[in-house]
Amino acid sequence: MTYPYQNFYEMLAAACEKNGRGTAVFNDKEKISYRELKRRSEAVAAYLQSIDVKYGDKVALVVSNSPEFVIAYFAVTAIGAVAVPINTFLKRDEFAYILNDCRAKVMFASVGLSKELKGLKKQTALESVIWIGGTEQSTDRHLSFADALACRDELDLSRRPQIDDLAHIIYTSGTTGHPKGALISYKNLFSNMAGAHEVFNVRKSDRFMVFLPMFHSFTLLAMVLLPVFAAGSMILVKSVFPFSNVLKQALLKRATVFLGVPAIYTAMGKAKIPWYFRWFNRIRIFISGGAPLAAQTIADFKTKFPRAELLEGYGLSECSPVVAVNRLDRQKVGSVGLPLPGYEVKAVDEELLEVPRGEVGELIVKCDAVMQGYLNMHGATDETIVNGWLKTGDLVRIDEDGFIFIVDRKKDLIISKGQNVYPREIEEELYKIEAVEAAAVIGIPDQYADEEIVAFVQLKEGMTAKETEIRAHLRKHLANFKVPKEIYLKDELPRNATGKVLKRVLKQQILDAQAEK
Repeated sequence: MTYPYQNFYEMLAAACEKNGRGTAVFNDKEKISYRELKRRSEAVAAYLQSIDVKYGDKVALVVSNSPEFVIAYFAVTAIGAVAVPINTFLKRDEFAYILNDCRAKVMFASVGLSKELKGLKKQTALESVIWIGGTEQSTDRHLSFADALACRDELDLSRRPQIDDLAHIIYTSGTTGHPKGALISYKNLFSNMAGAHEVFNVRKSDRFMVFLPMFHSFTLLAMVLLPVFAAGSMILVKSVFPFSNVLKQALLKRATVFLGVPAIYTAMGKAKIPWYFRWFNRIRIFISGGAPLAAQTIADFKTKFPRAELLEGYGLSECSPVVAVNRLDRQKVGSVGLPLPGYEVKAVDEELLEVPRGEVGELIVKCDAVMQGYLNMHGATDETIVNGWLKTGDLVRIDEDGFIFIVDRKKDLIISKGQNVYPREIEEELYKIEAVEAAAVIGIPDQYADEEIVAFVQLKEGMTAKETEIRAHLRKHLANFKVPKEIYLKDELPRNATGKVLKRVLKQQILDAQAEK
């Protein structure tokens, strides 16, 4: 495949040529044109060079949804540095692990997140933090984004990124208890953008709603980079709460493309949507990802929004992230759709031999979007990418028409409200509590095809711990979305002959109890 650009600076410059006066970013009452977005990005890029950020250096972004995130991202990549967007819901120890793993030199950070971020410079190799939204006092180590925007130094673009260079590193939840950094190149991302551009028939007139977190690989690709690829617009909404404001902004700013997770679409399908929104909104595509959509949600949604298409898709960070999506003219309920154009997919057995159509196997993918590997994890990379094929760990059926149906997850992954959660990370934190003898964390599906996190804890003989104490410990060390909804204290956890806790037995106990209600 060939792509129109080598890097994002070229893509932004082309968008200026096509639509320089057009609005790149709507932010409340502010409109930022493509020319202005390019100018601000260049100023911040020159500032980064002035503080000695070089080609290939890692720059972390712990930034809430804002124009500053977009500007910082394009500034970092303009000079060939590597952006590292980080989940803003993490806690200090989790931030420290990622910053140390990628050896981030500089970090852009929202002042509103300072409680968890302060003190990180002592735990990491960070040389500077550029605070967005103000800083108490600008020093060599604590800088102001406002100063970066005001930079008038000359930008040196003598060395520009090439298409196979790293654009960013996305950290995914790891089965070992620590997240893994997926190395994503410009080619990986352009492959996704080109495919999505074709499948969704994206136009310069399209306006993309951005209310899910920009640090997420899907939001970053589909709602931030894709609009620039098409010289369209993004509409920023700082938070999903209250959701009425999301709908209000979609209506007032005339959004045409809307990205959400199943929990949002389930709520929208059941909520009383104002009649004027239903008939005067301009949304032509609703895109769903992150977890399976329930058939009832699709039916409810179609009744509420008959003039738009709700398209379910599938992806993973290791594939930049989009693999497949239903089409505007070809859809199957319960399916995550067809692969993007040019993407090869197979359902295979344990020997990586393709199984017959309609039979269950692990999904493997081969395309330009497959990551370069995991940072500092050669063994995990070799296990995940075999002869160019990415092993997704997801069990699927592929029908005679090529539509992919997710059956189950081979990996021990929980997807709760669109966020990936690996039980082992929570279990390892539980084991740090002195009174805990054994722990098991599982995901229980709810009525909306989402999953709730449930923990089972066996205490050491003669020791006590309350559920509230355990929860308080987890809240201190883990992001809130990883804290189990229910924590059950058990005298003994079921085990097999080798002593391994039988999670399937625990899961069945919960499901049986639910069925009896």
